[in-house]
Amino acid sequence: MTAFDDNRQLHACLPGLRRYARALAGALHADDLVQDTVERAWRKLDQRSGEMRPWLFSIMHNLHVDQLRRPGLALQELDDDALLPAPERAPGQLIAIGEMDAALARLPLGQREVILLVALEQMPYEQVAATLAIPVGTVMSRLSRGRERLRELLDGRPAGSHGAPTLKVVK
Repeated sequence: MTAFDDNRQLHACLPGLRRYARALAGALHADDLVQDTVERAWRKLDQRSGEMRPWLFSIMHNLHVDQLRRPGLALQELDDDALLPAPERAPGQLIAIGEMDAALARLPLGQREVILLVALEQMPYEQVAATLAIPVGTVMSRLSRGRERLRELLDGRPAGSHGAPTLKVVK
């Protein structure tokens, strides 16, 4: 593999890295996370084994986890999108997007990461497992639990209700 091929592959992964970083870290920190990921990847390019895409997402995942563990300043996130004209959408779409974003933010990090990589980045389970350094079975389990929790949040059901009827005790 030549440096040109590596560079081309890395550039091809940037849109997905940006989407994932924005979903993980929010608009305020997404660009920094992508930049740190690319910088680390470029320094360690000679140590890479396997496909470029899961390797880059793995680097991003590890950087994000490290950042969560490190105490930092409390910053207020500014909405960069407010400065850009909003795309034409039906009113119901805006509500649905906002509800989905809020529901995703309420998921545990492990479930959110798996859902984003599978649904947003359309990664196969094996690549998600390699990216997050977890077994494929754990990917499937987190995906299943995450999807169910999203359904509950979006339907307004309490956690763990699974649509089952509530039993009332009558005395």
